[in-house]
Amino acid sequence: MKVGLARSVAVQWVAQYAQSDAGYRGAYFSGSTVGLPDDAELPPSSDVDIFVVTAADSPPAKPGKLRYQGALLEVSYLPWAELASADEVLASYHLAGSFRTDTIIDDPTGHLHKLHALISPHFADRPWVRRRCQAARHRIETRLATIDTSAPFHEQVAAWLFPTGVTCHVLLAAALRNPTVRLRYPAAREVLTEYSDLSIYPELLGLLGCSHLSAQRVQHHLRELAATFDAAAQVAKTPFFFSSDITPTARPIAIDGSQTLIDSGDHREATFWIIATFARCHTILATDAPQLHEALAPAFQAAVADLGISSSRDLHHRAADVTRFLPRLWQTSEDILASNPNITE
Repeated sequence: MKVGLARSVAVQWVAQYAQSDAGYRGAYFSGSTVGLPDDAELPPSSDVDIFVVTAADSPPAKPGKLRYQGALLEVSYLPWAELASADEVLASYHLAGSFRTDTIIDDPTGHLHKLHALISPHFADRPWVRRRCQAARHRIETRLATIDTSAPFHEQVAAWLFPTGVTCHVLLAAALRNPTVRLRYPAAREVLTEYSDLSIYPELLGLLGCSHLSAQRVQHHLRELAATFDAAAQVAKTPFFFSSDITPTARPIAIDGSQTLIDSGDHREATFWIIATFARCHTILATDAPQLHEALAPAFQAAVADLGISSSRDLHHRAADVTRFLPRLWQTSEDILASNPNITE
């Protein structure tokens, strides 16, 4: 499916399912499709991200990934309050990119267009880019410092994994790139290649623990994940914020998308989302099918052990490694800021 057709389907979904809600305040595109031309091909392992803005202080659970008229959409709710200040949006490495260009689907209040008008001219200003990099670094520091070692092991792994992966987002923010989720490591490598500084990329993979893994070993873990994924998708009942990522509809992204990375030689880069999906599956299984959780746990434990992690103590040490790496990461982001021709003063 072409990106333009997928976008038009998304607009129809908003009109049919979102606009009638009493708290509805607008909708806009986000994510990896922002900036792509209409005639670009949308890969089967990609979706179209939509943010639906709502006046509710506590939005309902996001619909997440859903198939509509042949397009795979990822629908999330965003509280109106998070978009109240243009300065706060400009400082957010997750939100600012959507207002760099006109991504607005519908704007009944006019506020989204005002945000675009205020943010777009200043998106690449050095002080704002640096603030977004600082926000990403702050997320790493605060999240790693608050890992709950009393939580189930799979939850501890996720609590370590995601902020560790935000190291890529610091670099992507400096390069004015989309802070992609699943493909953050290939995207970070692309940025470092562009700015002729691949020296820290092996360190990023080393902090994740996958730099030594062979394609065969990652392929084995993906096969094990596929079995765990299918089991979790079948028994899932309890809603989690990531529930729509563990469904048959989302399988092309979680499983097929990881296979595509392995097939292209990016097996180490595939590790991030394999482990993330493993951990989320076990969160579901531990709640909705405890016996399956126990039966399938060895495959997850083996995958994490290949990263050098077998205990809470290991996670603590690995979190400390990431924290010690941050000054070097920050210097690299500053180097990118200094040489990025698209940064304005």
